[in-house]
Amino acid sequence: MGEHSEPSRTAGTEHSTAGAYVTGGEFTRDTNYIEDRIVADPAAVQAARPEAASAIGDPRIAGLTEGALAWPVEPGRYRLVAARACPWAHRSIIVRRLLGLEDAISLATPGPVHDVRSWTFDLGPDGRDAVLGTERLQEHYFKRFPEYPRGITVPAIVDVPSGQVVTNNYPQITFDLSTQWRPYHREGAPDLVPDALVEDMLPVVKKVFTEVNNGVYRAGFAGSQRAYERAYDRLFEALDWLEERLSTSRYLMGPHVTEADVRLFTTLVRFDPVYHGHFKCNRSKLTELPHLWAYARDLFQTPGFGDTVDFDQIKRHYYVVHEDINPTQVVPAGPDLANWLTEHGREALGGSPFGDGTAPGPVAAEERPPGANPLYSDER
Repeated sequence: MGEHSEPSRTAGTEHSTAGAYVTGGEFTRDTNYIEDRIVADPAAVQAARPEAASAIGDPRIAGLTEGALAWPVEPGRYRLVAARACPWAHRSIIVRRLLGLEDAISLATPGPVHDVRSWTFDLGPDGRDAVLGTERLQEHYFKRFPEYPRGITVPAIVDVPSGQVVTNNYPQITFDLSTQWRPYHREGAPDLVPDALVEDMLPVVKKVFTEVNNGVYRAGFAGSQRAYERAYDRLFEALDWLEERLSTSRYLMGPHVTEADVRLFTTLVRFDPVYHGHFKCNRSKLTELPHLWAYARDLFQTPGFGDTVDFDQIKRHYYVVHEDINPTQVVPAGPDLANWLTEHGREALGGSPFGDGTAPGPVAAEERPPGANPLYSDER
């Protein structure tokens, strides 16, 4: 972030985000998404029994929720629109990289700052996405649903030929990348949803989602003191549970990385730069929770995790977009990031991140995060 750089201000304009996030009382996330799926066998999925909607997704589901469509897996057809600033989108970037799907599904990264309308492709030289040719993600939602009534969220997958949004159902997107796109995984790709662990993993994923991933938002967007304090207590009760769990296990589900770790990581990497102060989650910093902090560093230093992080975009998004919480839109300068590269000592617990698999190769130059990241500090 440049010394004199100023954020794109929307305060006081017709597109201000004021009132969009803090509405009074307890924050409740809208979990109604476009639940279409991209699948290996659309006919079989369409013929399967209907499935119930899920806030966390399920890699085992065979069918569709009511009204959803099945789209065919087809390399080169789809574009993943995923802002690096957003934790829900960030997980899709990590999973795509771990599985080696870069050549099968292209990536569009909107800028970190948006107004009440939509994420924008403002990082390109002409303010448009190089493949889709559009300025706003909103255009692709409206192309399919002209009266789309909900928020324009990321991640979203766009069908490039038609320009229409396919799905923004982020909990299922990453599971389907693991299960439906398997023929296009790189050699050595890890199994992020091992059959033997799914039954035990989904309750962990659910707790991580309700209490941690969404828990920080429940605290940050609370509209009353009571709602905030209840959210605060729930969040730190869950973090204490994770601290205990990770004291004896290198990863959430044992000796190897699974999707559960991806989902927790994207919250942890944002905790001290954003959630501790901006969302008032300030009982403890991540750096003050020894097992969680070592676990987070272990993942950050693992290819596919930390090399996808852009701390500048993360901070700019939260502090600029959330006018309800930070009306000045001033972005903090800290914290120092060098400690993400310190030794974590998690090897003592045994295991290895990818099991029988291998690490992904270096990030392609065109997909390297442009902002602050200590992994790239010597190369900037």
